[in-house]
Amino acid sequence: MKLAIGSDHGGYDLKEAIKPLLKERGVEVVDMGCYSKNPSDYPDYAGAVARKVFMKDVDQGIAICTTGIGISIAINKYPGIRAALCLNPRMAEMARRHNNANVLALGASQTSTQEAKAILEAWFGNEFEGGRHKRRVDKVDSSVDMLANLNTVDKADHSIGELLKKEMRRRDTILDLIASENTTSPAVREASGSLLAEKYASGYPGARQYPGCANVDEIERLARDRAAALFGAEHANVQPYSGSSANMAVFLAALEPGDTILAMSPDTGGHITHGGARNFSGKFYKTIHYRLDIDSGLIDYEQVKELAKEHKPKLICVGDSLYSRFIDFKKFRTIADSAGAYLMADIAHTAGLIAAGCYPNPTSCCEFVTFTTHKTMRGPRGGVILCQQRFAPDIDQSVFPGAQGGPDMASIAAKAVSFYEASQPEFKKYQQKVAINAKALADEMENGGLLVLSGGTDTHMMAIDVSKYTEDSAAAVAALAKSGILANNIDIKSAPEAPLSPTLRIGTAEITSRGMGVEEMKRVYEFVQKALNHIGENKKLAETARDVAEFMKDFPLN
Repeated sequence: MKLAIGSDHGGYDLKEAIKPLLKERGVEVVDMGCYSKNPSDYPDYAGAVARKVFMKDVDQGIAICTTGIGISIAINKYPGIRAALCLNPRMAEMARRHNNANVLALGASQTSTQEAKAILEAWFGNEFEGGRHKRRVDKVDSSVDMLANLNTVDKADHSIGELLKKEMRRRDTILDLIASENTTSPAVREASGSLLAEKYASGYPGARQYPGCANVDEIERLARDRAAALFGAEHANVQPYSGSSANMAVFLAALEPGDTILAMSPDTGGHITHGGARNFSGKFYKTIHYRLDIDSGLIDYEQVKELAKEHKPKLICVGDSLYSRFIDFKKFRTIADSAGAYLMADIAHTAGLIAAGCYPNPTSCCEFVTFTTHKTMRGPRGGVILCQQRFAPDIDQSVFPGAQGGPDMASIAAKAVSFYEASQPEFKKYQQKVAINAKALADEMENGGLLVLSGGTDTHMMAIDVSKYTEDSAAAVAALAKSGILANNIDIKSAPEAPLSPTLRIGTAEITSRGMGVEEMKRVYEFVQKALNHIGENKKLAETARDVAEFMKDFPLN
């Protein structure tokens, strides 16, 4: 056991009396001051002890001032510190057993040397019990960290600080059904805003254009290895700033301008970076689009096969922004082989489900796989490319220097954290809940008379035809927003000549992260239905918004 001890002048005598008691117990003591009874400021010694504990240079800490109040308040301002002011052995026992306190705070005017000895006996004689107490301690830690970061910004820039507080209030009161959004873990959030944001690291591990990259090299290697292991890939590039830039890098590596791509049509749920007319992919490459079957709303593999046979694309893109059913990647592999094409799967939406084994994994079927680390992965905003080893040099060159400059090392660290979290058993349970919630919500929609396209969902999202309520999906989105519910519209066509059908895209990843289960999906549906029933009726929508805000009190941000 190694322990840091510190006090101001008011706690000096008790500190000096305690040090021999600690040494008798075999505790290695690191004295952080003060070193005399000259007047001093307790925050200085609170900070010195806190840093030692936070950096894990020591196992625990003791902080002392005259009453113990000031130094306990000061030291609890530091992240990772759980200081308990203990005036008797029972308080010390419970601080360790139930609160996992790692710093003992003492008041010299309240505690004699003999009393301190008894308190130390109770402190060292008890261990954290975990269980329900761990859940409570975790909640305290995550809430404190989020507010501490807001406070830091607020002090430096009050205008931005106030806007961030408004954003927190907004998140606390709304029901977020946007399929592309999620709530990250506190650890991911912390890594995203860490001091790594300051490091410039153009290049790759072991081959940077700047010095001082030994630590970020290790971080990027960890991120690459974890991503590859999670999806069973031969190579991973974790530097793309987004899913769009990841797709661009694959196209740069695999294609020449003017080459042909075969992909899902954007107006049936395909992504704009798969050959959308206004996107770089549609401008630089010839794109042939396949559509969903008109009757079933499912991928028509025979149509894909015929188009591939006719147009001989160099690359077939599999992926979407809206398709809610399982994709048969093996069928796409067979089609690609018959046309002599590369196969790329864009799993931006389903990556988390795939990592948890809740959705088919395309990695073994494809030369390239791209995904975003937000959405179901619960990571930071960013992209990743997985590929076969034979394409690794081309992919890496296409990312840097081909498509972007120096990487965002803070984001890469956050990606590494999210990959680690995704490898844990809890993540699989979470993704299973996401899919179960989506199915339950889709059933509620169908039972309520709403048409769920493609016959339901196998993922975290669903497409809802709202023509029963309005032909203007933007009006539906606005009504939901005024009701405290967020969803977005992606209007689709059943056929090229058909009019756009008003369609909402709804997802369950974020509300599952907030702790909702199947029993809450009925309430979620009821809120959505109320909003759609009262499009344009602002008073009714405001009433629903108040009900939603009250409902969300049980599901706070972590």
